[in-house]
Amino acid sequence: MGHDDSARLLHRFDRWMYRRGRPNRLARVMNRQTVLTASAGLGPRRLVTLEVTGRRTGRRRSLPLVVADLEGERYLVAMLGRDTNWVRNVRAAGGRAVLRHGRRTAVRLEEVDAADRAPVLRRYLALAPGARPHLPVDPHAPLEEFERIAGQVPVFRIRPDRPEPREGSAP
Repeated sequence: MGHDDSARLLHRFDRWMYRRGRPNRLARVMNRQTVLTASAGLGPRRLVTLEVTGRRTGRRRSLPLVVADLEGERYLVAMLGRDTNWVRNVRAAGGRAVLRHGRRTAVRLEEVDAADRAPVLRRYLALAPGARPHLPVDPHAPLEEFERIAGQVPVFRIRPDRPEPREGSAP
């Protein structure tokens, strides 16, 4: 079996684990293990645990994600598209979430306009090979190919979460 054959087989396996845009049982088990690893600060720094309040349950939901860095900014990408539960939860929470990699950091996730997502998507695919089966673009494709799918793949810029100033307090 050549390199291309093994890569195709791995991509088919990855797509099987996330059929219909949701993780199957095996993917959920693997995600829990990755959450433990990222939360403990093990593994690469770009591997984080996102904690966000569930929009229906009100309980904290945790999942592993890869942070894409580009031009001094950090981003999270929804490789499974706009109907991903974590995306809906982040939107319902007003962008407030926590990232963990050894320590907890409160963040505000700001959704990036579709017109500005292409460079981030290309960088993300370079950093997250496990996402390649879910995004129909070759990681080395021209930016125009990433622009074609940008509307279907939410991207969030990571900002520090600063408390809102209280009424009557100095800015």
